[in-house]
Amino acid sequence: QVQLVESGGGSVQTGGSLRLSCAASGYDFNAYQSSYCMGWFRQVPGKEREGVAAVSAGKHQTYYSDSVKGRFTISRDRAKKMSYLQMDNLKPEDTAIYYCAADRTAFGCQGVRALDGRNAAYWGQGVQVTVSS
Repeated sequence: QVQLVESGGGSVQTGGSLRLSCAASGYDFNAYQSSYCMGWFRQVPGKEREGVAAVSAGKHQTYYSDSVKGRFTISRDRAKKMSYLQMDNLKPEDTAIYYCAADRTAFGCQGVRALDGRNAAYWGQGVQVTVSS
């Protein structure tokens, strides 16, 4: 089993920055960390979940939605078993609950890289980000 715990959410004004963190743990993640892809998704109540950013398992290739490209940066630290989402120049439309996701299957990671997390195996509990104008 794998556990993902997000932190770093909060409230900021337009143009501000936040850094979200995702701490991963569990036997399977510890044993096969290099095989895990990770991603960040967000959801506004009443709307569909949206993929924001993802990082691949091996070469740490990154993927971004058009809505955040140039403003958000995803990274991971294998030694700390962490994934980060640096969010700069935040806009009110970035307001949402942000979720961290991970998988190590080819099928799941294909979806994560495509910013479609429907098949991702593991999810965090989510953290609120609110951007005021």
